Amino acid sequence: VQLVESGGGLVQPGGSLRLSCTASGFTFSAYDMSWYRQAPGKERELVAGISSAGGHTNYADSVKGRFTISRDNAKNTVYLQMNSLKPEDTAVYYCNTWYYGRAYWGQGTQVTVSS
Repeated sequence: VQLVESGGGLVQPGGSLRLSCTASGFTFSAYDMSWYRQAPGKERELVAGISSAGGHTNYADSVKGRFTISRDNAKNTVYLQMNSLKPEDTAVYYCNTWYYGRAYWGQGTQVTVSS
């Protein structure tokens, strides 16, 4: 199982970014996927999740209405569209899935929201 995130960067408050996570090594379309984030000095927290077929999503209260998770099973990719970004969204963002009872993580992509 390999998860590779991309799309992070520096953005001003109010701006937007789209993160991507490309998966390999397993049947992507059969597994739920999630995005987590970890800010300096804080625990890793769930940001958003999406079911295997994409029909069900869930979000942390802090990002509801601003972030959208989606997936393209033909491309083995899950996305996180982040709008109206705030300085408190600054964190390393990780892609995640559970495969045979074990959690798998990507290497993370840094998102910094600052003027």
